Amino acid sequence: MPTQLRRMISNRIAMVALAAFAALFTGPLGAQERTLLGFGPESSAAQLAAEARLDESVRASNLEEWMERMTREPFYVGAPYNYENAMFVAEQFRSWGYEVEIAEYEVLFPKPLVRHVEMLEPESFIASLEEPEIPEDGSSGVGGRLPTYNAYSADGDVTAELVYVNQGIPRDYEELERMGIDVAGKIVIARYGGSWRGIKPKVAHEHGAIATILYSDPRDDGFFQGDAYPKGAYRAEFGVQRGAVQDMPLYPGDPLTPGVGATADAERMTPEESPTVMKIPVLPISWGDALPLLRALEGPVAPASWRGALPLTYHVGPGPATVRVHLEFDWGMETAYNVIAKLPGSEFPDEWVIRGNHRDGWAMGAADPISGHVTMMEEARVIGELAQAGMGPRRTIVYGSWDAEEPGLLGSTEWVEHHADELRQKAVAYINTDGSGRGFLSMGGSHTLQSFINDVARSVTDPQTGVSVWERLHASRAVGGSRRADDGSDITISPLGSGSDYTPFLQHLGIASLNLGFGGESGGGSYHSQFDSFDHYTRFGDPGFQYGAALAKTTARATLRLANADVIPLRFSPFVNNVKSYRDEVIALLDETREQTERRNALVASSAYTLAADPTKTYVPPEAQDEVPFLNFAPVQNAITRLEASAAAYDASYDAMWAAHAAAAAGGDGGGSGDDMTEHGDVQQRLNAALIQTERLMTHEDGLPRRGWFRHQIYAPGFYTGYGVKTLPGIREAIEQRGWDEASEQVERLAGTLTRLADKIDEAAALLRGS
Repeated sequence: MPTQLRRMISNRIAMVALAAFAALFTGPLGAQERTLLGFGPESSAAQLAAEARLDESVRASNLEEWMERMTREPFYVGAPYNYENAMFVAEQFRSWGYEVEIAEYEVLFPKPLVRHVEMLEPESFIASLEEPEIPEDGSSGVGGRLPTYNAYSADGDVTAELVYVNQGIPRDYEELERMGIDVAGKIVIARYGGSWRGIKPKVAHEHGAIATILYSDPRDDGFFQGDAYPKGAYRAEFGVQRGAVQDMPLYPGDPLTPGVGATADAERMTPEESPTVMKIPVLPISWGDALPLLRALEGPVAPASWRGALPLTYHVGPGPATVRVHLEFDWGMETAYNVIAKLPGSEFPDEWVIRGNHRDGWAMGAADPISGHVTMMEEARVIGELAQAGMGPRRTIVYGSWDAEEPGLLGSTEWVEHHADELRQKAVAYINTDGSGRGFLSMGGSHTLQSFINDVARSVTDPQTGVSVWERLHASRAVGGSRRADDGSDITISPLGSGSDYTPFLQHLGIASLNLGFGGESGGGSYHSQFDSFDHYTRFGDPGFQYGAALAKTTARATLRLANADVIPLRFSPFVNNVKSYRDEVIALLDETREQTERRNALVASSAYTLAADPTKTYVPPEAQDEVPFLNFAPVQNAITRLEASAAAYDASYDAMWAAHAAAAAGGDGGGSGDDMTEHGDVQQRLNAALIQTERLMTHEDGLPRRGWFRHQIYAPGFYTGYGVKTLPGIREAIEQRGWDEASEQVERLAGTLTRLADKIDEAAALLRGS
């Protein structure tokens, strides 16, 4: 038995044993009497009673029924069935007691008129650019699908030599430069992975390439990972990943209306004026179509890390493969239909807990997004049922069924921009889901909500193991080794970059956000292909929809606890601990950059350019770089010290406040029930208003350098990662780009941001003491 297989089996046995051991002592905590974060004893009891009732009400069969109905035809933005789905969802929400409106936005959505990829030399080959119908997938032959393409590619008809650039991210071009290969005037072919797809043509254009071809290598999501569809879950020979490629790290949403809602009368740029529309042609193809192109390349053999799983020796080129790429688009507008459903709060109607999932898909869209959308619908149904039974929320709950997410978060972004002033005043938090499967709970978001969502996860039962979903996740981290188990009581949640509808809420307006879902045991290669179907999902995604039901229980708890809490359930010490780790990372990055610069300059001075492995091949000599200067982190260090003290004082005041209320209730001195802050209503509202503002204060009105739409100073998508997060992005990216004056400015800005946040936390702590 291979060593790796033995290790996998051993880890699996250990994980199951640890989960079973944990179940003996803990089990799902929802069954125990306890005080929830943000609640007093009696309000906790009422909340837990509501959660027990919602657990009994959630029905997995609803998720399956709704998914089957919503995935019968393609439902991309502008498709007739997308409108039908919007009306179906709206009617469901109305039947559950919600106030429903349809928010319409006019957005740019180009669709292809001409798609042609042809190899002219050294042999003739025309790519099929088609996904075949297969008998095992009942919807694979349904008409009306979008063809395989990348939205917001430029028009163009270009012919040039081909160059293989691996994943097409900046470090790959550094390697090409060392190999003496220039892509200027060439067509590049890049495999998916390593970054969001839109980064690949962006970087190619910056290096002078005239077109980009993207393909899915089977090493990443095909037969190298497991059996290909329909035998297994993974991407088949002619499966293609569609997707948008605008420069979304500048701003998401409609490319023609940055910063304002794309209403019918909004002022618009032209597509040519938009900075996010890609400047060169881009097209995705299957590995079946990529194979002849890659096989025709010569030139240097690709580095080992660049090699995929195709049956060929991966060469870089350029040529002798000469390729023509011809693309033309209809640059038309489409109407996006957001379904907005509200359940008014009984006590705090102007405090909104917002819950969202997008509804549009590239093709059949079962996993992405309908698996998450039907979960949200079931959650809303159960919460509506509770409200009709007299257990309505104290704060207003707003559900957003977002349209046009797939082309670049258009529906949610336009709604957020359109209602920005109101959301700044009213939004307590935003909870997002997208696609989901079976396996382990994924928790990402604002670290002020870390303790809160850990508490939620402890109270939901995992359908496979019977322990809580928190225990199962903790066990997997402890045993698997790929992700550490925290030493403290909470699992550290992931910071958010971009890639789903939380982006405008968190990074543009500073609304505390969470992104939740299950996964890890539903692997596959159907993503953004026509094979992301009901048949694929019910076989490989979440058979029986048991984890969809678990997600509904998780998100319903999160939504209701935020809506019903006496005090908005934020904890600031976990946030501070994460900021401290990010500070350490950027300081280490600066030190590493300094060391790399010193090594590079020493190499330049020694003229040692010949490769030891091949004395006949010489790398292009690197140029010397300016030395890395001293960067004074003292302002940030001092601000973090101040913030740490403020967070500790708030936590202590919170605990003391509830202890005082409980003591007053136990003593019968007329001091109140001890379960809420009703007798301190004015203080309560001022306290919650202060807490709502804490995430807002993590933003800066000027935004990040060169991309002012992104305002959050702690989390942002990377300028060259797209989806992947950059923490302390102003400082981190200034160091990466060797902008030393900018890095110093960003240190001062971050220090000011953290100081203002500490002031607001002190204000909240004082209000707690006063209550």
